[in-house]
Amino acid sequence: MPALSTPSATPRWHCPAEHTLDLLTGKWRPMVVYWLLKGPLRFNELQRRLGAVTHRTLSKTLKTMEADGLICRKDYNEIPPRVDYTLTDRGRSLRPVLTAMEKWARTHS
Repeated sequence: MPALSTPSATPRWHCPAEHTLDLLTGKWRPMVVYWLLKGPLRFNELQRRLGAVTHRTLSKTLKTMEADGLICRKDYNEIPPRVDYTLTDRGRSLRPVLTAMEKWARTHS
């Protein structure tokens, strides 16, 4: 029986789904993805659609999602400021995950 090889680096996740859960952790991240799947939105419109999110919380959420490669922020360098948020390819790839979560919720609610 051959010996099992041990990876040189310890993986950060113990289960492959943990990576996906890390990207969707938090109250607002899944909802931001949901609304941006419908198309680009400006900050204030996104905040209106989310409802109870504060300006500070949404701003922080968008910055971390941008750092994670899920969304893209486009600043038009205009006065008054105009900034659009869109999903990246990586962000759009979460569509089937959210669809599965929605299907599960409808089945088990």
